[in-house]
Amino acid sequence: MFTKSDSRFSKKCPLSGKDAPVVDYKNIKLLKRYISDTDKIMPSRITSVSQNKQRKLTSEIKKAKILGLI
Repeated sequence: MFTKSDSRFSKKCPLSGKDAPVVDYKNIKLLKRYISDTDKIMPSRITSVSQNKQRKLTSEIKKAKILGLI
């Protein structure tokens, strides 16, 4: 019924492009947006983050958890 080029799947990555926030372990406010209530990292299919940025986001969240910032 729907094709791959359907417009409802064309969400842009919120962490890419112009004026995008920098993914850093010190930016706690940004990192908390991508963590669920049970402190699990949300998948990219829900947050519409690109694959490359999702890897960076995951590593920065883990780094912040180890340092006790989250």
